This record gives sequence, structure tokens and C-alpha cells, in this order.
Amino acid sequence: LLIRTRHALRNVSCLNLLIKRSLIEENHISFKEEFFWYTDAPFVVELLKYTNDVSFVEDAILVKRKHNDPINRPALSQIKDPDGRFDEFIEAHNYCLEISKDYPSIHYYINAKMANYFTSFFAKKVRRSEDDKWRTTRFDTMAKVLTRIEPELLKKSLYRRSLSKACVNHDLKKAQKIIAAHLAGVKAKKIFKNKNEMNKYLYRHKYKNEPIQKNLIMFETFRGASYADSPKYIYEYLAKNFPGQYEFVWVLNDTKTKLPYGGTVVKRMTRKYAYYLAVCKYFVFNTRQPLWYRKREGQVFLETWHGTPLKRLAFDQEEVTAASPTYKAQFYRQKQEWDYLIAPNAFSSEIFKSCFMYKDEGDTMLDTGYPRNDLLSDPHKEEIAKELKKKVGIPLDKKVILYAPTWRDDEYYGNGAYKFQLKLNLEQMRKELGDEYVIILRTHYYIADVLDLTGLDGFAFNLSKYDDITEIYLMSDILITDYSSVFFDFANLKHPMLFYTYDLDKYRDVLRGFYINMEEELPGPLVFTTDEVIDTIKHMDEITEKYADRYVKFYDKFCGWEDGHSSQRVVETVFEKN
Repeated sequence: LLIRTRHALRNVSCLNLLIKRSLIEENHISFKEEFFWYTDAPFVVELLKYTNDVSFVEDAILVKRKHNDPINRPALSQIKDPDGRFDEFIEAHNYCLEISKDYPSIHYYINAKMANYFTSFFAKKVRRSEDDKWRTTRFDTMAKVLTRIEPELLKKSLYRRSLSKACVNHDLKKAQKIIAAHLAGVKAKKIFKNKNEMNKYLYRHKYKNEPIQKNLIMFETFRGASYADSPKYIYEYLAKNFPGQYEFVWVLNDTKTKLPYGGTVVKRMTRKYAYYLAVCKYFVFNTRQPLWYRKREGQVFLETWHGTPLKRLAFDQEEVTAASPTYKAQFYRQKQEWDYLIAPNAFSSEIFKSCFMYKDEGDTMLDTGYPRNDLLSDPHKEEIAKELKKKVGIPLDKKVILYAPTWRDDEYYGNGAYKFQLKLNLEQMRKELGDEYVIILRTHYYIADVLDLTGLDGFAFNLSKYDDITEIYLMSDILITDYSSVFFDFANLKHPMLFYTYDLDKYRDVLRGFYINMEEELPGPLVFTTDEVIDTIKHMDEITEKYADRYVKFYDKFCGWEDGHSSQRVVETVFEKN
């Protein structure tokens, strides 16, 4: 099992093993210093020669810490095809064969791994690698290796049998034809099973050959979830001020959404989506682009991002929870396609350079403020707020409390299963504050549908799926939040804020950590129970006076660039100069 069930030679590991010390000492088993990449396999093979007693403990617990940072601190398995690795792989394989020559079962499974490696990893390198060594010296080396493998292992499939024969005969052209046909078949099966594979195939092999349309702009926010955020305000500024000069494509999963100014709506991950990714000149996204997108020469990618960072992001995170193990590697590649990145304030500008490893070459960091916050400086914002309240049914004679808690990284059971529970007692708040206030709930969309507001009609309004949170800010008189970056934007209104941080110690010290000192910098009090929330709201005038000086400092630090003209500054830099 220690060899047979491992996927490849490099996956043969001495981890998870409890080894009797005397077994190692009496047989002089050690790691071979001449190996760097493949140290474990020879050790384990040697170990198996001297033991007949291997037990598997099902309820054993092993805690393995993974940093998942293949850019700054990669594991050996995360370093991509370095020079000398293939040569050492062959040396380690041959060494394992030599020391197991008197042990047929071990010998057999080592060769089985090599046969699998040949028809999977090695074959793809022969077909796709830019390094010609895979088709010359390494191809010849593999031909020699195959002659030492049991014939039955090379006959497990027609593909393996024919490819092995071509390699042993040093017939590169024939081998390439066999590999190409096989990979084409694999691709065809993927396309048949998953329609998105066809879209990606058309994007790579057809649409990218079509000319770029120089006046076409694609907008996407939160992977097509909403018509909102900075892309919305950039779009509306362009449409108002440059009528007829540009054509617009909006990525929205609700294709029935009606857009002002006549933008075309496409659904994410469809054939039209793939087409426009290939032919649009400009892209305005507030999250990362699809992994399979490759920016063409002549295309311009504007990344707006979606908030001033409070929690540590990307490469500033020591540990990555609730994300793919390849998260940092993916992020690193994707951010290299960003031509421009918007910063809402000087604080964010410096943080983005660190957390995104973003090199600000040629003034590509746009120190403009967030276009989405232009609305908060609109001279007619009071009239706009009144109309928005009428639209969603909020009474005009009540003050509005906005409760916008953050999404917590550890609040999930598994895919699609979330364990969030509202920690604020809304019934108690209704009884004590309902004569003067109503409350808007703005939670993460993952759990928007599980909020139970039974008995709270007329007091609590669930706007978790309302597209544009900037409009919700405008309707609100007080903000209650915790670790969400919403308070950086809400501060533009200079309205009171309080911070319901019932799990502060855990969130600060265990999950992701913060960029600012919450106890010293926040422009409002930290409260820990519903009683404290209610008492603070009842004494809001005193709280506002107490935090007035801190609020001024906070506003100057985080809102000083946002004056209602951020969209204009972005457009003048990105669109009028490209």
C-alpha cells in the first residue's frame, strides 16, 4: 500500500508513518543525500525490504500544516519543471529498481508507476512543452527506461501499447501523432460532458483569431451576480458623457436585467461570454477574471477591486482557508493581466502593492478613489435617498439602521451548506427601537435566503440581494457592522457607526488578521451584545460627540480622495489614453 496506492513516484512519502527506530538503525536505512526532489521513495522502498509487518490505523489523526503559497514559499511538488528534476526522477526510479531487484512485488509496482507516468505526464510534455528536451534527450532517455518495464504493464491499453512501441523505436513523429489523437479524444469527451469546455475551446481556437473591436467594453461585477459597484458607475459615466462612442457588454447571470443606456447583457460562462472575452478591447471587472482567459495584445484590463481591505488579502495571508490550494498561484498569474488597478485611498494603494504583489509601473495604480462612491457625494443625495426608500418600501418617517456583517471564512459545512446564524436579536431591537427606527439587513448572498424575519414585518427589511449596496448606504442613517470593509465606504456620509464584534478575539487572532488596529482607529465603539447595541443607539448623540475627533482622522485617511469625481478620473486615464 505504501507504494502501490500512491499516484506517482514523487507521491511515495514517509509522512503518516510511525517507524520502529531499531528497524532503521539495524539496517542502516537513511535518506540519500544525492537526491533533492525524490528523497522519500528510495527511503520507503529500502524500508519495505526489511519489514513484513505494516499496519494501517484507520482512526489515526495527522495534522499537516499547508501554507499554500507556491509563489513565495513553494513546496517541492509546486516547483514547475526545474532543470535537473527529470534527470533526478530517472535516477531515483533506477535506484529504486536496483535496491528492489530481489523483491518482485516492489519492483513491479515501481515500474507500474513509471508506465503511468509515461502515458500521462510525459506524453503531455512531448506534445505541449516549449522545452524541446522533451522531444529529444528526454524522449531518448524514456525509450531506454521502457525497455526495462514488464511488457504486460505496457499493454494495458491500445494507447499505451502503441505509444510505448513508438518511443522504444525512437519514432518521435509517430509518437506525436498518437499523443495528439489521444488528447483530442480526451478533449472531445470533456466537451461532450461539459458545455463550458466547448466555450473555452471556441475561445482558444476560434474567437481569439477574430479582430479586437476597439470601442467594445465588457463589465463584470461579482462574477455576474449584480449590476453594481465601481463598474456600474464607470459604465454610466461613459454612457452619459460619450454617447455613441462605445458599445457596452454587461455580464449578468440574470439576463432579464434591464440596463440603462442600452448595454448588451450576456450570461457568464456561455458561448457569447467566451466570444466577448476574445474580442472586447476593454474589460472592467471588480473581481478576478476566469482562469482560462488570456489577455490579447491590444486588450486593456481595468481591475477595480471591491473594497478597502481590512482583512489580510492574497499574498499577505499566512494561511489560506476556504480556498483552493492553488489560490495564490492562480492569483499571481491573473493579476499580471491587470493593466490598471483602482485604489480608493493612499492606505489601499500601498496595501494592494503588497497583497497583490502589484508592480505599479507606468502609473498603473489609479489613485482616484472608488467610482462606486461618487453617489455618496452627489449634491442631490437626499432626494435620491427618498426615492430609493419609496422603491423598496421603507417608511420615510423612520430612521434607518443598516446591519451589514461580514462573511466569515469558517462558517460553512461544505459546498453549498452554510451555518451562519444572526447574532443580533431583532425582536428585542424592534421592541426597544421600533418606534423610531427600522433596520435593513445586508448579509452575504450565500445565506440571504435563510434569514428568518417572521414577525418583524415593517421593522426589518432583507436587502441582501439588492444589487447596489451604495444605494443602501444612501438610505441609511446608522451602520452596524463588524469586520466588513463596508464601513470604509459608509464613512463618506459621515453618519454614525458602531461595530458589533461579538467574536473579535477569534476573528483577529485565528482567522485572517487585520490591517488596522480596530480598538484604536475605528470611528465608533466596539460592542459585544444586543443590549450594548441598543444602548449605544439610544445614546447616539453622546457617542457621536465622543468619537468626533477619531472620525475626522478616519475620514481623512480613508475617504480623502472621494469627492464625486472618481469615475471621471478613471475614464480620463484608461479610456481617453488607450
